[in-house]
Amino acid sequence: MDGIIGWIVCGLLAGFVAGKLFRGSGFGLIGNLLVGIVGGVLGGWVFGLLDLSADGFVGSLVTAIVGALLLLWVVGKIKG
Repeated sequence: MDGIIGWIVCGLLAGFVAGKLFRGSGFGLIGNLLVGIVGGVLGGWVFGLLDLSADGFVGSLVTAIVGALLLLWVVGKIKG
């Protein structure tokens, strides 16, 4: 899946999976989308720093999930 629809689907899936893994429930449709999209950007940045690459939809999904989990962990630490 290419383009904006692929990004939205990937973001929704990544946010949903991260929500399930991190807190046991999702964040709702919009929350999952936002967590997944921000996670995708964060994951892409971290993967780039580590000189890792993940290709295709599955690779993008893994990158977004890792980034979303990292985002939720950081937010949890900040909120205390």
